[in-house]
Amino acid sequence: MRFAKLVFLLAGIYGLLILAPICFWEKAIGKRTPPAITHTEYFYEFVRMALAWQVLFHVLQTHPMRYRVMILPSILEKVGYGIALIVLLLQRRLPLSAFSIGSVDWVFAFLFLAAYFRAKSARAAV
Repeated sequence: MRFAKLVFLLAGIYGLLILAPICFWEKAIGKRTPPAITHTEYFYEFVRMALAWQVLFHVLQTHPMRYRVMILPSILEKVGYGIALIVLLLQRRLPLSAFSIGSVDWVFAFLFLAAYFRAKSARAAV
């Protein structure tokens, strides 16, 4: 269970550190990588939803066995973004640097999967 707690703690901290500053970068993103963001409601909704997942990761780290069922949609959240990155990269719509940074989600997806099965074995032991 310590493994799962550590994985979700790290995922939550990492996510908050990466995502929170994005709330203040809307105009800078448009200047650095034109064109400017035209549908700001989608931009801020993405950031808000992503931040909400980071809060869930912090909740999961408090008691992974109790909230084990929520690990499954957490894996889906990580894999979904990872697949989007691959598709965008193959379409040449994403720079390699953005793909590299976003690929951390694949690492967390596999760690979440390991945490899911380790929480199951810990539950069986109890």
